[in-house]
Amino acid sequence: MSAREWIGKDFYRELGVSSDASQEEIKKAYRKLARENHPDANPGNTEAETKFKAVSEAYGVLGDTEKRKEYDEARRLFGSGGPGGPGGFGFPGGGQGGPGAGGFDLGDIFGQQQAGGFGGLGDMLGNLFGRRGAAGPTAGRAQRGSDVETDVRIDFTEAVRGATLPLRLSSPATCGTCRGSGAKPGTSPRTCPTCAGAGLISRSQGAFAFSEPCRDCRGRGSIIDEPCPECLGDGVSTRTRTLTVRIPAGVDDNQRIRLAGQGEPGRGGAPAGDLYVRVHVAPHPVFGRSGNDLTITVPVEFTELVLGGTITVPTLDGKVSLKVPAGTANGRVLRARGKGIGKRDGTSGDLLVTLEVVIPSKVDGKAKKALEDYADAVAKHDPRPEITALLRERGA
Repeated sequence: MSAREWIGKDFYRELGVSSDASQEEIKKAYRKLARENHPDANPGNTEAETKFKAVSEAYGVLGDTEKRKEYDEARRLFGSGGPGGPGGFGFPGGGQGGPGAGGFDLGDIFGQQQAGGFGGLGDMLGNLFGRRGAAGPTAGRAQRGSDVETDVRIDFTEAVRGATLPLRLSSPATCGTCRGSGAKPGTSPRTCPTCAGAGLISRSQGAFAFSEPCRDCRGRGSIIDEPCPECLGDGVSTRTRTLTVRIPAGVDDNQRIRLAGQGEPGRGGAPAGDLYVRVHVAPHPVFGRSGNDLTITVPVEFTELVLGGTITVPTLDGKVSLKVPAGTANGRVLRARGKGIGKRDGTSGDLLVTLEVVIPSKVDGKAKKALEDYADAVAKHDPRPEITALLRERGA
């Protein structure tokens, strides 16, 4: 893909977000569209597959802060609506009489110091566009593959103890039929005779020399006479593969795990991108979590708090007995040390037990009589002295 084609793409529109959207908004939009158009969820739907590829490509740029910055700067300088927009300054088919009518390649202008000293801008555009179409030693420069993100869902216990899961992933990968060459098996791409493999055609205009992408090979430097039937000459196809993912013990909800080299394949022999697995942890019906501590709320009787005693509470691996001191207040938290989530240093968090009094909806018979006797016995005790004092001040 040439620099012009990249700039001409509206990645923000592909993801349905505005150009000033935050990185989190971009991520949410990508994840939503990727789920909706995932090949696994739309078997045989070529339109959904095309959309899936488009949003993946868009997120590969906008999801990376540095690439997004370079993309925005390039669009500001040369994108649609500006002086360098498609059909404007510097592109084939530009405005009549413009200084670059007929077109020239961005990499040729800014990728070479001797062409005017725009080394910094050339580096920026070269990183964003992978230096495609650049002349001389930059032609065919390798480009690292894009990073890919997917989601897995595990239960609470798996998150605490760790797990090994199979992950079925559909994503762009090196075409297995042509092995990335883009040519039909048994054939090979041939060097473009027009540009001699440079991907550019140079021409002179007065005192200036300009280059433009070769129209015969579209800036690739090679021509594929018989495209691969699977990838249609692109060298990349969507395929489904199964990976084994190790979920470490103590993983948090919404945490990402990086699998190096498992993303999209690189171009020109460059390394593949990385795969990021975002973990979603299902809540437990009894336990909660606070960092490396487990939490649990245990209902108790009023008498257990007043008189004290021993209660037995469950842990993830068994049970533990805790002493409740006499006169314990409702809502107090007891701590069972070492009964929480394991840490990397070999130690474990604690189990935090919150005591919550259960109030019966109805009492009668001996229970009611006993409560009435208790109320009479503690009649001289005021449980809310501050409020009583305030009421007295107000004449209540």
